[in-house]
Amino acid sequence: MPRRALVFITALVLALHWLVLSGVPLAWDSPAQPSRQVFSTRSIAPAPPPAAVEPPGVTAVPVAAPQPPARKKAPSPKRPPAPVATDRPEAPLAAAPVTEVGAPADPGAATTVASATPETPADDAAPAPAPAASAPAAPPEPTAEDAQPGTGVDIRPPGGTGRSASAPPPPVRMPAPTRLAFDVSGQAKKFAYSARAELLWQHDDNRYEARQEISAFLVGTRTQRSVGTVTAQGLLPEKFSDKSRTEQAAHFDYAKGRVTFSANTPDAAAGPGVQDRLSLFIQLGAMLAADPGRFAPGTQITLTTVSARSADRWTFTVEGPETLDLPAGPTPALKLLRLPRKDYDQKAELWVAPGLGYLPVRIKLTQGNGDFADLLLRASSPP
Repeated sequence: MPRRALVFITALVLALHWLVLSGVPLAWDSPAQPSRQVFSTRSIAPAPPPAAVEPPGVTAVPVAAPQPPARKKAPSPKRPPAPVATDRPEAPLAAAPVTEVGAPADPGAATTVASATPETPADDAAPAPAPAASAPAAPPEPTAEDAQPGTGVDIRPPGGTGRSASAPPPPVRMPAPTRLAFDVSGQAKKFAYSARAELLWQHDDNRYEARQEISAFLVGTRTQRSVGTVTAQGLLPEKFSDKSRTEQAAHFDYAKGRVTFSANTPDAAAGPGVQDRLSLFIQLGAMLAADPGRFAPGTQITLTTVSARSADRWTFTVEGPETLDLPAGPTPALKLLRLPRKDYDQKAELWVAPGLGYLPVRIKLTQGNGDFADLLLRASSPP
C-alpha cells in the first residue's frame, strides 16, 4: 500500500508537471502572441520617449508663466512712495534721489540724499544756521585778490585790513615818450642766459603804443605790444599781443565789457582800470607820479591784469624807495612787489624812477618753476 500510494502520487505529480510544462510550449508555438506581447511591451518602452519630447512643450508654458511674475515686480516702484511720505517736507528733492538709488534700499537712498545734498537737510533741520555760516566760510580764501574780479582799482592804505569798494582808476600823469634800453640776465629751463631788451613808449595824449622786445642768443626773440587810448584815468588797452614762435593776442571790447583771446580761452571781464601785462608797468608809474604821497610804503594796489590767454587780479605792494646800482648808473627808485598766490603764479618786482617820470628802470619776473628774467636799465633816450 505505501509503495502503491507513492507510485500513484509520483505518477500524479509527474502528470501535473507535464500539464504545467506542456502549457508553456503551447504558448511559444504561436510566435504571434508572444511577439505581440514583446512588441506591445516594447511599444510601451518607446512610449516614454514621446513623453520626453512633451517637456519642450511644457517648458514653453513655464516660460510664459514667469513673465506674469516679472510684471508683478513692476509694482516695486510703489515702495518709493513710502519714503516720500516720510520726507514730505522735501518731497521734490527726495523723489529724484529715490528713483536713482532704487527701491530695494530705501535707507541707503536716504543716506545718499544726505551725502549728495547736505545743505538741503541742513536747511530743513534745526542746525540750519550752522551750514549757512559754513557756506560763506569757503569764499574767503580767494577773496584776497579775487574778491572784486574785473571791478576796477582797489587801493588800500598801509595796515588796512578791511576790503574797500572798487573805485575807478585814480588820476594819472603820463610819462613823456621814451626809449629804454636794458641789459637782461635770466634763466630758461635751467639754462642761464644774458640778452638785450628795449622798451619803447610812445603816445600823443590820445593814442599810445608800448612795445617791449627781448633778444637772446640761442633763446630767440620775444615781443610784447600794447596799443590803446589815453584817458584821464590812464591807459585803456585795446589789444595786447605776445609773440615768440607764434603770436597770441587779447582783444578788449569795452562796449560788451569783455576781453577775448585768440587762443580760444574763456572770455574775461573788462572792468574799469583793466590793464595788460605791458601797459600795467606804465599805468602803475603814472598813478604814482600823479600823487606820490598817496602811495606810502605798505599801500596795496589791486587791479585786473590781462595776459594773452587769461585775466587775473594782481595786487602790488609799495615796498619803499631804493637806490639801484644799474648799468645806467646809480638810480633812485621806488619798488613795487607782487607776490604769487599760487605755486604756478608769476612773481613780479618793479622799480620805477621818479627822475624818469616813474618809468620802469628794473623789471624782474620769476616763474613758478624758477625761470626768471631780470631787466636792468642801461640807457634812456627820446624815441
